[in-house]
Amino acid sequence: MIDKAKQELDKLLKGNENFVSGKPQAVTKSLETLQKFEKYQAPFAVVLTCSDSRVVPEIIFDCGIGELFVVRVAGMTTGPNVVESLEYAVKKLHVPLLLLLGHDDCGVMKFAAENYPDVTENFKAFAKCVYPVIENYGPSVCSTEFAKKHTFWVEEFLLTHSKIIKDAVDSNELYIAKCHFNHATGRVEVID
Repeated sequence: MIDKAKQELDKLLKGNENFVSGKPQAVTKSLETLQKFEKYQAPFAVVLTCSDSRVVPEIIFDCGIGELFVVRVAGMTTGPNVVESLEYAVKKLHVPLLLLLGHDDCGVMKFAAENYPDVTENFKAFAKCVYPVIENYGPSVCSTEFAKKHTFWVEEFLLTHSKIIKDAVDSNELYIAKCHFNHATGRVEVID
């Protein structure tokens, strides 16, 4: 199954090249495609990324309807709903690839670094997910490097807190790819 996951990752990276070159190829963006998936879905990957309006996996990977199961949350932070959404994609939809997609200029990373070690009343979940990275690497890490370190932390968190994800990885049914999106170039790099 790992070979299948790596094929899917290659497909996404090729799609990113299409996006960067300004020559998208996806034609599965029509009502006809949606109607094909009216009663089921069969995405080939699950993507966990930030809610940032500049980070739109379907566009930056040149994908259409039904190809990706996307979970977006500010700062790519984790919590029960996020973990369960990923587990659903792994257990029910049998996706072979989980792609963790961090990005440049992440507001949550900046906010966390600016407010560390204080925890504001309204952003406790952000602090819980981002402060461990600061504690390991320091708040002076630039936001891009900080976001990359956070992506690694998210993988570790998922493997520690989700038996479904850990078992799928251990049995070679799931591959986790850690990636980073650069706003200036439009490129996605694998940071494994």
